[in-house]
Amino acid sequence: MSLKAYDTQQIWQQDRDHAIHPHAHLPTSEQEGCLIMARGEGAYVYDTEGRKYLDGIAGLWCVNVGHGRAEIAQVMADQAKELGYFSSFTDISNPPHAALARKISEIAPEHLNHVHFSSGGSDANEAIARTMHHYFHRLGKPSKRLFIARIHAYHGTTFLTASLSGKPGEKGGFHFANDWVHHVEFPGLYRAPREMAPAEHLDQLAADFEKKIHELGAENVAGFFAEPIMGAGGVLTAPDGYHRRMKEICDAHEILYASDEVVTGFGRLGHFFASGPVFGIEPDFIAAAKGLTSGYFPLGASLISDKVYDVIKQPTEDSSYYSQGWTYSGHPIGCAVALENIRIMEDEGILENVREVGPYFEEKLATLRDLRLVGDTRGSHFMTCVEYVADKESKALLPEEANIARRIADHGQKRGIIVRPIGQLNILSPPLIVDRAQIDFLVDALRESAEAATADLVAEGYLD
Repeated sequence: MSLKAYDTQQIWQQDRDHAIHPHAHLPTSEQEGCLIMARGEGAYVYDTEGRKYLDGIAGLWCVNVGHGRAEIAQVMADQAKELGYFSSFTDISNPPHAALARKISEIAPEHLNHVHFSSGGSDANEAIARTMHHYFHRLGKPSKRLFIARIHAYHGTTFLTASLSGKPGEKGGFHFANDWVHHVEFPGLYRAPREMAPAEHLDQLAADFEKKIHELGAENVAGFFAEPIMGAGGVLTAPDGYHRRMKEICDAHEILYASDEVVTGFGRLGHFFASGPVFGIEPDFIAAAKGLTSGYFPLGASLISDKVYDVIKQPTEDSSYYSQGWTYSGHPIGCAVALENIRIMEDEGILENVREVGPYFEEKLATLRDLRLVGDTRGSHFMTCVEYVADKESKALLPEEANIARRIADHGQKRGIIVRPIGQLNILSPPLIVDRAQIDFLVDALRESAEAATADLVAEGYLD
């Protein structure tokens, strides 16, 4: 491990004065600054003062094989010396680019044999949306240009993917493509009417989707975007059969189905891709990023089905070009890192670890439901969430100014864990290498943090 010394105050000041962080609450950042993380090893990260934390969020859903992997660092260095970068536009490729495209096609559902690389998840979803338009243009159906996504979805931060995203809290002060993008109800049994059974909830969601298609006109709708489990929107799991049902509706109306596996892909649910083995669907597209390189290099991938590719490859009178891509598409270092990341996952049985330890994580997290503020624990395998409420019976939320999830996350840092606060939620998504003992430590520290935050709220008059 590095023993490098840091001037924490100087770094903190530079960051506070000049860095704008993604999705930051700018008044708070201006006032309080940030925790400065310096290094990582395995499932742990260390700040510039040397304090150790169990990484309960895998960086941001992505450091699946753990921090400080010397093998990946060596691959990065070797590839940088061999070929650090060259354009992959038109008629030029590189060995890692070609090898990774082949490898992803091998581990993906069998009908997804074509891969377009980008710089991250937002780009991957953006490419999918544009390819949907391209597909229908080639079919002579240019009116099919609208997209449907779900309330509380998160698909990215480009103009179009931010429009596809449906988190209400991120809509203030920005403009969106509301003429192209439309939203339907989200799955989430915890907030569904108390008397509604899962099958009824599924029927309601399907009916809402059908209604939206009818309102827009199926002849105008190009695609539907859905995360297998909704991530940043609250780790919302759908009723059993939901994705199959939505795919059947899409097929009936000639609407393309995009499965956003930026989070669920590359092991978080125990499979390289969850769409087939977990949810039983064959999507037309899959978006991947994050765990693709375990966060060691920015890389995204849009997986395209044979059905779509067979149409877009055909020459037309107006253009035969696939005019879509980025400077860093097929970056040789990123592709080399992804290949090494996949090798580690296969050789070390990381998917098997998720399938073995994941159910234990769910069970352990469920023990928190006896706490006063915990309304729900949910999720699957290494993708979980705790929702806090003021009253368990009514499910009423605490006032926003109580800042409950942030409070608990701050208490967690004092106890050596990092969890992600979003509104009334703490999200937990640790590296896929953690064991039962580390799960115990994570959840026990979260319990202590929730109890400490409850005491704070009582003292401040938010709770009786």
